[in-house]
Amino acid sequence: MTDDVIDDRALLARAAAGSDAAYRELYRAYARPVYWMAFGLVGNASDAEDVMQETFVVAWRKIPSLRLEGASLLPWLATVCRLQAQNRLRARRRHGAHEPLDDEIPSLVDVETQVVHAQTMAAILAAVDRLGDLDREILRLCAAEGYGYEAAAASLGVSHGTVRNRLSRIRSRMRTTAMETETP
Repeated sequence: MTDDVIDDRALLARAAAGSDAAYRELYRAYARPVYWMAFGLVGNASDAEDVMQETFVVAWRKIPSLRLEGASLLPWLATVCRLQAQNRLRARRRHGAHEPLDDEIPSLVDVETQVVHAQTMAAILAAVDRLGDLDREILRLCAAEGYGYEAAAASLGVSHGTVRNRLSRIRSRMRTTAMETETP
């Protein structure tokens, strides 16, 4: 964790000094966790994407005056994300959405839980990146796009059994990865 602190502090200092490359590195490091926090707060992908972008626009403006208090930039980004999500939900309500807002935004953000979820997501995404091309395509088609085994097999030019067996192994690996990161 010490390396992460040094990296965040160094990147933050470089970004505050005007380094676009440092800001890009911070964005790459935290875009996915911020997106998933936003998605959990606003409940749909389009608004989550907008909230994530708005969070980083605010970050870009405030980085020159930001003093990092903790080990990571993520808790501060989580707070900004929560505020942006509240703004998005208020705007949604003003423009005719009939969703109850009080239950959608928690009164407090449990930063520890958010960090654990972000770390778990990062570990799962890293595990997906390590998959071979065929396994990654099987996961994309079956898990993300909802293809059945037969449709995925036909699309990939492999057998039904290959898709079924590989997907089972992939899911087991992802569960193991998630359990390992969430267990202290």
